[in-house]
Amino acid sequence: MAQRETWATRVGFILAAIGSAVGLGNLWQFPFKTATNGGAAFVVFYLAAVLLIGFPAMLSEFVLGRRTKRNAIDAFGRLGSGPWRIAGALAVVTGFWILSYYNVVGGWVLRYIVGSINGAYFANPGEYFAAVSAGPGAVLAQAVFLAIVVGIVALGIEDGIEKATKVMVPSIVILMVALAIWVATLPGSGEGYAFFLSPDLSTMIENAGTIIPFAVGQAFFTLSLGMAIMITYSSYVGRDDNLILDGGSVVITNTLVGILAGLVVFPILLTIGAGADITTDTGGAGALFVATAAGFGSVPFGRLFGVVFFGVVFIAALSSAISLLEVTVSYANDNYDVPRPMLSIAIGIALFLLGVPSAWDTAWLTWFDNIAYQALLPLSVLLTVLFVGWVIGRESVEELLSGAEGYATFGTVWLWTIRLVVVGGVLLTLALGINELFLVEDAAFFAPF
Repeated sequence: MAQRETWATRVGFILAAIGSAVGLGNLWQFPFKTATNGGAAFVVFYLAAVLLIGFPAMLSEFVLGRRTKRNAIDAFGRLGSGPWRIAGALAVVTGFWILSYYNVVGGWVLRYIVGSINGAYFANPGEYFAAVSAGPGAVLAQAVFLAIVVGIVALGIEDGIEKATKVMVPSIVILMVALAIWVATLPGSGEGYAFFLSPDLSTMIENAGTIIPFAVGQAFFTLSLGMAIMITYSSYVGRDDNLILDGGSVVITNTLVGILAGLVVFPILLTIGAGADITTDTGGAGALFVATAAGFGSVPFGRLFGVVFFGVVFIAALSSAISLLEVTVSYANDNYDVPRPMLSIAIGIALFLLGVPSAWDTAWLTWFDNIAYQALLPLSVLLTVLFVGWVIGRESVEELLSGAEGYATFGTVWLWTIRLVVVGGVLLTLALGINELFLVEDAAFFAPF
């Protein structure tokens, strides 16, 4: 069996973790989840979820990975009894499930880069999205995007993932700042800022039961939690690294990029986006594409800004997709004597096949996404924090404080936050999500059938 790889540098790990978090979750999911769940009211719940649930849960995954130096399934098995391996398996399956339709959206991004160059979507953005988002062309674009992801992961941790993210993450931040500055100069951008940054208290109260599952799910999605990514990435980390500071760096950077995404997207959606109604179909999976495309078609140098914007989205999508694929490859690499390139290709083929329904019809993509947000992610995170907080308990604090001398009080507070606040918050989120998915009238689970 091949020797297990490690990160070449601590910065490499941090950037890879940030790259996983700063992906389509921020630039695709965040805008359309915000648009369809109360605007700024959603943002408030999301930020609270990141602070109170997301950050402590991330540290839990860091602890599991570094303590065992193994993939998610084996990490649970080594620290707990055999049945706990099911929790690791669920996390791996969740990541695999999400990547199957994530690749489809990555394919859309590739086609929008081409559409920006030749101006193909300027005349009728809605029609262009309908043409590229489903059918044989979308299946082919999905395959191209997935092939790029497989190629990077096949190169390994240091030569593939670490080198790629060292270029991609700074590029995302720099280009997003530049786009935010440009958008601020556009007439009427204040309307978009108001929608994004001015919460309506009545909306928060009246729709809390609907908003909370999506807000917490968004926190999990954008921080790459519940998918075994952070367990996998931290398994390549040395015991001298300060996991608390590393986790804080990831959370802060990810949140800032999410806010930047909102500052870029919502002024475009609500002003120059050709009057797009972001609370209906364009507020769903196509919001980022339909309305921003309309906006770029109505401003000077629209093709150039379109290429830059969708180029950023592509980099972000790629950085997250390679982390999701690494989860499954890591498990196979730890347990089977098969070269990494062959594993990457085989798993890539399986992902392609699972993603075909989402590529063929966006209704299936929405179905896959709803199951991930409302059931798989919260259940996976719940099992992880229960295991870390109540099964391994003080041992998890010991691991967290390795390389973080002087944080003893933080460790104790963190453990009880995991045991009470995080477990309680995720249980509530899971209950609300299951209700929306299965029990209400027109439940999301049954929509495509």
